[in-house]
Amino acid sequence: MSVSTETTPAANAPADTGSVSASARMPGRYPWLTGAIIWALLLTVPFWLPALGGYTALAGRVLVLGLAAMSFNILLGFTGVMSFGHAAYFGLGAYGAGLTLRYLTPSTPLAILAGVLLGGIAGTVFGKLIVRRRGVYFAMVTVAFGQIVFYIAYSWDSLTGGYDGLRGFTRAPIDLFFTKLDIANNDTLFYYFLLAVFGVATLLQALILASPFGRTLLAIRENERRARFLGIPIERHIWLSFSISCAFTALAGALYALLNNFADPMGLHYSLSGEIVIMAVMGGMRAFWGPLVGAALFVVLQDYISSMTTNWMSFVGLIFILVVLFFPRGLLGMLQRSSAK
Repeated sequence: MSVSTETTPAANAPADTGSVSASARMPGRYPWLTGAIIWALLLTVPFWLPALGGYTALAGRVLVLGLAAMSFNILLGFTGVMSFGHAAYFGLGAYGAGLTLRYLTPSTPLAILAGVLLGGIAGTVFGKLIVRRRGVYFAMVTVAFGQIVFYIAYSWDSLTGGYDGLRGFTRAPIDLFFTKLDIANNDTLFYYFLLAVFGVATLLQALILASPFGRTLLAIRENERRARFLGIPIERHIWLSFSISCAFTALAGALYALLNNFADPMGLHYSLSGEIVIMAVMGGMRAFWGPLVGAALFVVLQDYISSMTTNWMSFVGLIFILVVLFFPRGLLGMLQRSSAK
């Protein structure tokens, strides 16, 4: 269908044409700029963070919780399904890694693999049971499952250490045949190890979301009924999204156990699930890097404010409310929208 140029005189105005083309190019260019800035900051953290009063372990915590929030966001931000029980898979990943190091073998790669398998398999099995639930019913069932896992870890003293948590293990150096990475004693080297794992995980997430499967998830998020009319197997896609999200979250939990050389039941508690939701929403759940930005803000505020008062969560909650009220797209979403204008 052609449109006569007489009926659209504004389209021939040079100023308008330049304005439209500039805004059209921005969405395709800005994500690359965002990623470049984020990676430049992450790669140089050990050099500039101490000058700001920070420490390397704080940056490692940002990476780990940022990965957990980005993994959760596959389900919330890109599929449109809410879960309040993702701490269960985070904690299972931590316990899987810790139990492997303590009772099976002092191998860091195997510990990470065990954590991912434990959390990923649990998420896959549980997701199959609840995939037909929607809305508040789906969210409440995820909370219930998380609390069941929390109670088991809390009560099984002989295996998990109960309330005191799982101790007696430490991350082991990694033998690369030609060299050995002493991540057990070198905090900076361990940070870059975390960054390497984080990079591989986020690359896989980006490839999944850019694939036809990822585009289908977006279609389900925007209009589930229309996607069903198009013949898309909704339940199967939500189940796969849930399983993938849980596996990546378990990876974050395994890294968290290595970061602290410790795993405790609070890593399974619903309060951590709430914090993961806060990170994703505060940073921008419709933006790929948004949850990482939210995690960085959350962790830094927690570390700084908790050193002054035990009521640090009140201040974080106030900031979260302000972000939701005035920046509903999240901090990164707000920045992207401003730059696109």
